[in-house]
Amino acid sequence: MTLNELPIGNSAQIVKLGGTPAIKRRLMEMGITPAATIQAIRRAPMGDPLDVKIRGYHLSLRKEEASAIEISPA
Repeated sequence: MTLNELPIGNSAQIVKLGGTPAIKRRLMEMGITPAATIQAIRRAPMGDPLDVKIRGYHLSLRKEEASAIEISPA
């Protein structure tokens, strides 16, 4: 399952980061690392971007970025 499939309000644990090396590096710089817990907060009306909460702060991710994050529902 990927982060863009996580229902709003649910939490999950990050399993693996995918995508291009540039996307992986950018996600890790934002604190999105394997074993971290992430929660889907809300989506924009057209579904992009996705607002998530990780490590105590909110972050907006595009669909492309969210689909590169493999998760395991908590």
